Amino acid sequence: MQNQYLSSPDSLPSPTPVLAGLVGNIIQADGDCTTQVPGLVMVRRSRVTDPMPCFYGLGLGVTVQGSKRVNLGDEVFDYVPGQSLVTSVDLPVVSYVTAASKVQPFLGMYLVLDALAITQCAANMSFTTPLKAASSLAMSVVTMEDGLLDAITRLVRLLDEPQMIPMLAPLIRQEITVRLLNGEHGPVLRHLVTAGSPGQQIARVIAWLKQNYTEDVAIDELASKAHMSASTFRLHFRTVAGMSPLQYLKHLRLQNARQIMLVEDIDASSAAIRVGYESASQFSREYTRLFGEPPLRDIRRMRQAM
Repeated sequence: MQNQYLSSPDSLPSPTPVLAGLVGNIIQADGDCTTQVPGLVMVRRSRVTDPMPCFYGLGLGVTVQGSKRVNLGDEVFDYVPGQSLVTSVDLPVVSYVTAASKVQPFLGMYLVLDALAITQCAANMSFTTPLKAASSLAMSVVTMEDGLLDAITRLVRLLDEPQMIPMLAPLIRQEITVRLLNGEHGPVLRHLVTAGSPGQQIARVIAWLKQNYTEDVAIDELASKAHMSASTFRLHFRTVAGMSPLQYLKHLRLQNARQIMLVEDIDASSAAIRVGYESASQFSREYTRLFGEPPLRDIRRMRQAM
């Protein structure tokens, strides 16, 4: 599939030259690199990529060089150097790099956030803007403030001093959490941790679905778990997750089936049963619709790319 959103990587401004230099020195080949800082991953791509369905969990993504696009339901998020993306619950997205070259590759980083740390920090902070009662989409893209960019840069610099990571990384991670809560990403994260908020109730249902995605479950049962009526639950779920509960469950099943086939080398019919499908033909149709190819062909392609 050709990417229709290409832009010249050389024409993009880079407000993050120092960070780009640090990340480029750390990851010098295409791929994802897990670092010694817990939860910190570096990413490099030397070409634009096809749209890839995947899940984004609670975390902070930063584009350092190049650009990236993330689709969540009907919402489209583009982010370029100097911008950051925050996701407050596990969301099924379609993600792809839209500007990259061998000369100027896409460089990015991802930091897993800690829900407990967010809750503890939020409890000790005073916010000038009250949190709106309604749920908000559990993803946001904003331009990074100088303080957040500085904290992220210092966290990456720690990789040059591995002996300091156990002592300083937790402190810098806490600073990043405080700055996120106090900045434009704040409402997205505060909906996650505010007791009794619709966002927190939907987050709990999403956590339950992740653990029980193979079960047949009725909307009324899910709404009951969120202490909402079925109609209110559907509305808040779509607002937070960007799609309906049934669409979310379908994504969960298909993503897990793909992983099972790739890792355990089992056929599509067996994987369909494992994730809760009763009809192998329905599974194949929905799999093809999401990933662009039938299960066997998709898994073969993925293995060849590894």
